[in-house]
Amino acid sequence: MPASTPVDWSGIDTVLLDMDGTLLDLHFDNHFWLDLVPRHYAALNGLSVAESLARLKPKFRAVEGTLDWYCIDYWSRELGFDVATVKSDVRERVRFQPGAETFLDRLAALGKRRVLLTNAHPRTLAIKEEQIGLARHFEVMYSTHPFGLPKEHADFWPRFHAREPFDPSRTLFADDSLPVLRAASAFQVKWLRQILQADSTQPGRAAAEFPAVDYVAQLL
Repeated sequence: MPASTPVDWSGIDTVLLDMDGTLLDLHFDNHFWLDLVPRHYAALNGLSVAESLARLKPKFRAVEGTLDWYCIDYWSRELGFDVATVKSDVRERVRFQPGAETFLDRLAALGKRRVLLTNAHPRTLAIKEEQIGLARHFEVMYSTHPFGLPKEHADFWPRFHAREPFDPSRTLFADDSLPVLRAASAFQVKWLRQILQADSTQPGRAAAEFPAVDYVAQLL
């Protein structure tokens, strides 16, 4: 699969965009979950950071790919501290990916309907909106939590489509997650693009089964 293939924007009305790793630098979330959360859990339970990570990794793996994985209310109960407060305290680290804001403005100039579609919990979405003003760039923003399923679940897409009646044949969807893109493909979303450079501090992924770009800005 070529790393980049042209997008026919004349055939697209709606642009669905993931948040973390697509529009925003995933470094914030990786730092939060793999550094800050283990440190807080270690302090709360009298553990070293290494011991904390050893306890947390099986907990993370047990719910990966489910809505609980993205649910800060679930993790607050599971870990014994208010995850949202800790996340809010470091919200200044939230950053757009290079060129993402310009990309969103250009979509508006082209008359495309811009839809944010994230697995992030509504409180997480609110924290990031407060920090960088996401809402001004979108006609509508959705968290998957009210739908009861994450984007990587096939049954999510009919539920979402009932709320946001886009034409799959005239929709572009960009996400950094292959399982999510596979679910969107099964729903016959025509224009799918994987984002490879999700975390600015990590090597970019290799293009796989979907056309791909390093950053969303490269789609225009």
